This record gives sequence, structure tokens and C-alpha cells, in this order.
Amino acid sequence: MADQRAKDSGIDGPQPEAAPPLEWLLDSDPAIRWQVLRDLTDAPAEAVAAERSRVTTEGWGARLLAARDPDGQWMGGACFPGRGEPPKDGSQPWTSTLPAMMELYDYGLDPTTETAREMTALVTANCRWEYDDLPFFDGEVEPCINGRTVTLGAYFGADVDGIVTRLLADQLDDGGWNCWTEMGATVSSFDSTICVLEGLLEYERATGGSAEVAAARRGGEQYLLERSLFRRRSTGEVPVSEWLAFSFPTRWHYDVLRGLEYFRAADVRDPRLGEAIELVRSKRQPDGTWLLENTHPGAVHFPLEDGDGRPSRWNTLRASRVLGWWDSGR
Repeated sequence: MADQRAKDSGIDGPQPEAAPPLEWLLDSDPAIRWQVLRDLTDAPAEAVAAERSRVTTEGWGARLLAARDPDGQWMGGACFPGRGEPPKDGSQPWTSTLPAMMELYDYGLDPTTETAREMTALVTANCRWEYDDLPFFDGEVEPCINGRTVTLGAYFGADVDGIVTRLLADQLDDGGWNCWTEMGATVSSFDSTICVLEGLLEYERATGGSAEVAAARRGGEQYLLERSLFRRRSTGEVPVSEWLAFSFPTRWHYDVLRGLEYFRAADVRDPRLGEAIELVRSKRQPDGTWLLENTHPGAVHFPLEDGDGRPSRWNTLRASRVLGWWDSGR
């Protein structure tokens, strides 16, 4: 049974170990360089901070900040450009305020900088949700959107207490969340659950949290752990093959690497993570890199990497620090 589960997940057994190519990782944008220095090297804190400060003024961070409208939004909308509707073809534009700010969060834009404070103040004042016209940091109706908004508000210093209260009320009996709850869904979604877990963790870091928030987060963790991060609890099958393919940016989509990044950030070690860890390990290439595998289609301000099937600095950084965290606890 274990062999069949490994075969189903694409894990073919132990793979050769290879150190991440640090020179290649560092030959990149400041958004990656400062995180490589912090997480994969012994660089002094001053060097990490100096590299991080460049996110505001150089590379992807500066380009994305320059793409804002005069009122501080991106493309005139919260989720969709021009406060429009989702495209009829099912694609998703990634150019509006929510995905743009999530990219800046992923880049590690320092929230204490004047640039970040100004950005947050302008979005607070001017950006409203397409669904209900509420201000951006008051949240929307879908947990996957609200989870990411909590992440942003907690990190960049906006008040998201109201959204957190709503998320606690929206938690389903199985421990997770689902964006289709308003339509009658009673079973949680991996996509929605990971977005909420990330938001609640960032909120706890920023505010100290509460017993209620901690309990909700533990419930969501158990939902994922009971399913080994990528299996049906009832049958053990992999219901969504894309969960085994690693993307970046992840947007609202779940995958195994994203799930493990959450558990690393929360420092939750559980033997039920073991199969997911070995999936990540099995995807390491002989040169120590990981590939970009599942770019989510839709308009972007600019691409971050060279496309699916090619070595990915982002995924190499993310996978390397997940494995480093896990292996350090053995």
C-alpha cells in the first residue's frame, strides 16, 4: 500500500542529495537574494537587511510599486482590473491590488518603510471590493480572499480584526474553510484552508492572537494533516494532480510545497508531513534545483521566471528551506 501511494504521488524513492546552488540563487533579484542570505547562508543580519532594503528601490519590487495607479491601487480594482468581473474564459488576471500586494509580501517588502506605509494607507483609503463595495481591509465574503487580506493587513499594519472574526465564524466542522460556503458547501477546500491558515498565522505574529485564533488554526492544520497534505481522507487517493506540481506565485491555489511552507513557518512538526516532505525531496534535480511546474494562467505585470519545466529560483529557495527545517529536527 505504501509503495502504491508513493507511486501515485510521483515519489520514486530516495533521490541523490545536492546542495542548492547558492551562486545561482544569489545571481537574481533582491527579493530572492535577501531571503537566500537569511535562510540558506550564515550572512550577518546587517547584510540581510541591506539586501532587503533594495526590494523597495530595485528589481521586481520597484517595478511593481511603479505600476500603481495615482490613487495607490493596481489596475483600478481589488480583485479584478477596473472593478470588473472574472473573465468569461475562466482565466484570472493577476494585475489588480490583491495579487500585486501579495507579490510584494512574498518579496519581503519591509512594512516599516515609508513606501510600505504609504502604500497601505492609500489602499485603505481608496480600494474597495467588487463584491460588496466594502473597504479593502474590511474584507469580502470568500475565505480564500479574506485569508490573504488578513495576511496583508497583519503584515503591513492595517486593522483586520473584523475579517478575523468573520473567518472564525466561517470555519467548517471538519476544521477547514471553503469559499463556496455561502452556496451551501459543508466540506472544506485545500485552497481556501491554506489561504486562511497563512493569514491567521501572520495575524498571530502581529498581534499575539487569541485562544480562539490559535484553536481555529489548529483545526485547519489538522484538516490538512489528516490528509497527509494531498490525499483524500476517505480513500487515500490524490484528488487534484496539480497539488503535486509546484508553482510560484501560488496565488489562491494550493500545492504541497505551499502547505509545507506554512508548517515550516508555524514550526509544526508532525510525522504526517513525512510523505509530503519526501515528495519535495524527490523533485530535486541532480544540480540541486527545483523546477517551476504549474504557472497559473492569467495576465501579469511581468514574469518572474523563465517558464514551466525550467529551473526556478523561487521554488529552489522555498524547497531548500523546507527541507532544511525538516532535516534539522531529525
